[in-house]
Amino acid sequence: MEPQNNTQISVFLLLGLSEDPEQQPLIFGLFLSMYLVTVLGNLLIILATISDSHLHTPMYFFLSNLSFVDICFTSTTVPKMLVNIETQSKVISYAGCITQIYFFAIFVVLDNLLLAVMAYDRYVAICHPLHYMAIMNHRLCGLLVLASWITSALNSLLHSLMVLRLSFYTDLEIPHFFCELNQVVHLACSDLFLSEVMIYLATMLLGGCPLAGVLYSYSKIVSSVRAISSAQGKYKAFSTCASHLSVVSLFYCTLLGVYFSSIVTQNSQSISTASVMYTVVTPMLNPFIYSLRNKDIKSALRRLFGGKP
Repeated sequence: MEPQNNTQISVFLLLGLSEDPEQQPLIFGLFLSMYLVTVLGNLLIILATISDSHLHTPMYFFLSNLSFVDICFTSTTVPKMLVNIETQSKVISYAGCITQIYFFAIFVVLDNLLLAVMAYDRYVAICHPLHYMAIMNHRLCGLLVLASWITSALNSLLHSLMVLRLSFYTDLEIPHFFCELNQVVHLACSDLFLSEVMIYLATMLLGGCPLAGVLYSYSKIVSSVRAISSAQGKYKAFSTCASHLSVVSLFYCTLLGVYFSSIVTQNSQSISTASVMYTVVTPMLNPFIYSLRNKDIKSALRRLFGGKP
């Protein structure tokens, strides 16, 4: 095949999760339902934290940002997939694919960084409770979120520019339901050494460092909780970070599961199916994890809909 310069490329083809026509209505209904639940659930979390003055605290400020990012994260991939199933088309334009890579990279890194910031917030709340409000002031909270956005945007811009400089073959089928960076890069006919180095470095820095921060924060939290003498005190301290710990475990377990499955198997269809867990399922479950056992969120939602708290 003759290589085709990236300025001449008009479309990519997204092969999706299955090419069986009989499975398309089932996939469409399932993903539409999950998308609507994700948007509604996270939107309710945002409305509850904004409307209730009791939730104007650093923890819920970070939670509302996480909910907003989860809505954007899912909206980057699922609507295009649903449109392609409905129109029985696999096409995504070259510009659309680059745009999807850009925004997907922003929001997956933002998810990662915000979870690390929330772990630090829980660390300060449990290990330094008397200085919590002094440390986690409005200025620091705003700077942490702003730094997360700037870091994610710069990383995403770097990867998008990297893809723009690549040349591709004429066969541009992507065995995925969205333009996943690694899949797109490996369609190129250019030398991929620099691209792969950039991807691995970004993964190590923006994936490994926040994870290390989360693990460090929780190691300190566990030490502090163990030092509490009463069982009631231990339960109260642990309950303040149980929801966040559940979300962190779900996010990193699914993300690492996809990463290791891509190493073990070369089956692109299996990898794309596994990717559904962290791209769609995790953002959908986050509102339930944070609201079902959180009395403050449940009270805020009751007040929001006119019920008694």
